[in-house]
Amino acid sequence: MISLSPLKTLENIEFRNLLTGRFFIVLAFRMLATLLGWWVYQLTKDPFSIGLIGLSEVIPAVSCALYAGHVIDMNEKKKLLLICTYLYVFLIGLLLIPAFYNIELHFTGHEITYYIYGVIFFTGIVRAFIGPIVPSMIPKIVKKVNLPSAITLNQATFLISSVCGHAAGGFLIGLVGVKWTLIVIISLISVASLFFWQLNKQFSEYKKEEIKVFESMREGISYIFKTKEILGALCLDMFAVLFGGAVAMIPVFATDILKSGAEGFGLLNAASDIGSMIIITTLSIIPLRKNQGKILLCVVAGFGLCIIGFGLSHYYWLSFMFLVLSGMLDGISVVIRGTIVQLKTPDHIRGRVLSVNSIFIMSSNEMGQFESGLAAKLLGVVRSVVFGGSMTLLIALIVGTTNHKLRKMQY
Repeated sequence: MISLSPLKTLENIEFRNLLTGRFFIVLAFRMLATLLGWWVYQLTKDPFSIGLIGLSEVIPAVSCALYAGHVIDMNEKKKLLLICTYLYVFLIGLLLIPAFYNIELHFTGHEITYYIYGVIFFTGIVRAFIGPIVPSMIPKIVKKVNLPSAITLNQATFLISSVCGHAAGGFLIGLVGVKWTLIVIISLISVASLFFWQLNKQFSEYKKEEIKVFESMREGISYIFKTKEILGALCLDMFAVLFGGAVAMIPVFATDILKSGAEGFGLLNAASDIGSMIIITTLSIIPLRKNQGKILLCVVAGFGLCIIGFGLSHYYWLSFMFLVLSGMLDGISVVIRGTIVQLKTPDHIRGRVLSVNSIFIMSSNEMGQFESGLAAKLLGVVRSVVFGGSMTLLIALIVGTTNHKLRKMQY
């Protein structure tokens, strides 16, 4: 019998520490993403430069992801999590140089932008490791019967911190500027590390002499391709978000179309996460009990329609509501996909499967950011967003008609 009570799961102190640490670190990451999009666009006034932020991170992250999954499965997870956390503190600290000393160093706007891309490249390497670590630790912390509610709470934590991070990033940029917002971000990551120190160690089930890197990496990939429900859910998410990544163009919409300024930009940037948070909270009380595969296909199609509406809107609050609704639909998708991946994955290859999962996520989010920037440059911002939403509708139709196991999936 699967437990549906999030409150019962929260009685686990170690799980609470993991979620609290994740809250602070995701809060910092979302603030950083908001800050970088705004900062780079103000330096260059070129939408394509925003897309290059995503490309700078996704190339190293995807390149290292398979090896990262092997490392996670073969080593102690708490130590890896702490190493990655402090590497982020160091790398984001490097951004303080142009933020505080630009006048003395006489950097041009484009030189600062290239420097930012360089730092983000290295954060992409770290992200390849830190992304799968937290979800891979959850099944060892909570009982299997509580796993679905733990996944829902994990996603709720992520979304709440995303909402706060996007909004706080915009407000802080307007209030104290880029450099002091960076200081806040570094402080939040440091706070997250304090909660990660409270976790128990999680050692590998493998012995050192059993490790064969390429065979280990191949095992994770093979499992995903053999499990059609996981493959279908990941492909649907990747391609839908790849083409429906209107969020990447929000700095342009906020500045040039909706004329909302930094504060309005922060709220608009948080809109989809607000919607996701609402629906995740609802699902934690009233969970989906059947037909999850069909629901997944429908909500992705609805997501595409919302992106089209956002692209065509010239009114701030209408645009805001389209993004909120898109977030609600995406939140349902996230819960279904996350539950499918966790329930269908054995413990001994969880790190590798979640690393492949992270490739799909990073490919969709960061490559989606790059695709949005490139499409905006070629088609114009509005046309690029409408095109992306239309492609999302098409992807939902293709996956729905070709993957019967996903369509019939329920848990």
